Amino acid sequence: MNEIEQIAQFRRRHGIDELIDVHTHFMPKNVMDKVWEYFDTAGPLVGRTWPITYRHTEEERVERLRAFGVRYFTSMLYPHRPEMAAWLNAWSADFAARTPDCLHTATFYPEAGAASYVSDAISSGAVVFKSHIQVGDYTPLDPQLKDVWGLLEDAGLPIVVHCGSGPAPGTHTGPGPMAELMRRYPNLTVIVAHMGMPEYEAFLDLADEYPRVYLDTTMAFTDFVEADMPFPEAALPRLDALRSRILLGSDFPNIPYGYLHQLEAVERFAPDSAWVREVCHHNAAALFGLG
Repeated sequence: MNEIEQIAQFRRRHGIDELIDVHTHFMPKNVMDKVWEYFDTAGPLVGRTWPITYRHTEEERVERLRAFGVRYFTSMLYPHRPEMAAWLNAWSADFAARTPDCLHTATFYPEAGAASYVSDAISSGAVVFKSHIQVGDYTPLDPQLKDVWGLLEDAGLPIVVHCGSGPAPGTHTGPGPMAELMRRYPNLTVIVAHMGMPEYEAFLDLADEYPRVYLDTTMAFTDFVEADMPFPEAALPRLDALRSRILLGSDFPNIPYGYLHQLEAVERFAPDSAWVREVCHHNAAALFGLG
């Protein structure tokens, strides 16, 4: 049985017609090639062998997600230096225009003009933003982002933030900077990528305190992550308590295992089948106003 049929069986098992994945990567080809090269060489933020499972053309990757039953997905992309974000946003707007099942994604970097191009992205229809504190090596408290956070808070748009210290700590990763950011902007809609690994419990605390903080499952619960950064057993009941604010994420295509394994990992840690339906579809559908 191939992976497409196995995923169809997973969906039938839990009564899920369609999946919504809030953490998938589509980027300009030259940028994606650089990302894959970094993973191939096990760079310092990776630190271990990390084969790319879905090393296909852009068109093939889109079709693969559709074949898996993913109805909506994102184009998570992020700058690592100034004067890059606006160009990425232009590419992403074009990608969303020609890929109707992609949730129009945008990004930013702490630099002069950030508020201007973020405002432009919102006006052009962006519905989700990406902030990669680890790769960008910036603090979310950078004064140049003050107006950016204000714009996003006012617009009510979700921001997927890689703020946990996995797979390797960054200068500004960890729960401290994000806790201060939420104190300053308590109505921000933040999706903590990777369940905040490995500081899972601290980011669950943040979600307890702020009703617009969500977490995505990207790579969480998988064998690959559990080997080094296991989800704490004592925190398992909290997954049930926060069931309406956990969203399916996968990191497709940049994952060292099949897409099915992410779904089975979610299933393995789920308190019940209704939780799987909420995480894999209903919560994101409600957050993004999708049918």
